[in-house]
Amino acid sequence: MLGRTANGLYWMFRYIERAENIARLVDAGQRMSLTRSGANEDDDWDGVLQSAGVREAYDEVHGKLTGADAIDYLMRDRSNPSSVMSCIDYGRNNARMVRTALTRDTWEATNECWIELKTLLGKRLKTAEVPEMIEVIKRRAGLIRGAFHGSMLRNELYNFARIGTFIERADNTARILDVKYYVLLPSISHVGSSLDNAQWESILRSVSAHRAYKWAYDPEYKPANIADFLILNGQMPRSLAYCYEKIVSNINYLGAEYDKRLPAHDTADSIRKMLQTLTIKSIMDQGLHEFLEDFVSRNNKLGAEISDGYRFYE
Repeated sequence: MLGRTANGLYWMFRYIERAENIARLVDAGQRMSLTRSGANEDDDWDGVLQSAGVREAYDEVHGKLTGADAIDYLMRDRSNPSSVMSCIDYGRNNARMVRTALTRDTWEATNECWIELKTLLGKRLKTAEVPEMIEVIKRRAGLIRGAFHGSMLRNELYNFARIGTFIERADNTARILDVKYYVLLPSISHVGSSLDNAQWESILRSVSAHRAYKWAYDPEYKPANIADFLILNGQMPRSLAYCYEKIVSNINYLGAEYDKRLPAHDTADSIRKMLQTLTIKSIMDQGLHEFLEDFVSRNNKLGAEISDGYRFYE
């Protein structure tokens, strides 16, 4: 398969996943801001922008941090390459580039998503419109994934798309967990308070894990349990452990298909092994922020190795 086809599929699904993840970050930020009162309400958006990796870029566009401007920047600002609308544009452009490698169902779901969001995000959203907009984005991303899963052959095309999805998802889960634990908690005095619990609940809801967490653990929100759930629980479809099971599975299919093992295979295996052998206690003892920062760096390294190894730009 040509490298540019692999590149198009990989990035198509990274961008679709990123669009949904940014919407989920906005959802988390809005939910957390509702637990605040007074002048501190907009402070939560600093952490959300940092999590999305666009804090400095935001400052270049807006002189002052406000919740309304942060939402607009994350949802529809074309100058922000990580905004929902920018990601949907990039995802559709990649889909067009590999149109003949996609089933009709997958292409139509992608194109319909772009058409609807282009209309709905054509104007600045009112605060009351944001929750429904987030649901539309999540629903449309789900329809694209559903069309893809239900109609594509399980071959190397499928593998590249899946690897892109889970590298992006792992990155997002790590970032959103780091934002709560390292940036958003106002002070140690809030640990265990109603504010702290509300923020943890918001994080779980932002990754569609609120009810699943209660099935897997006791109903009480405990930071160590939540971190364990989002990092090491292999049954949670947005956990780091689950993402890497899928990444390794799909990259091993590519290795068998091309009868070649690349540095990316070793990197993926080492990250999965780390997630299999660590305990949440050892992660907390090391420092959750430090662990997540290292994970994001290693995840990015894997993405670069996949791009180089499979000659995405040739």
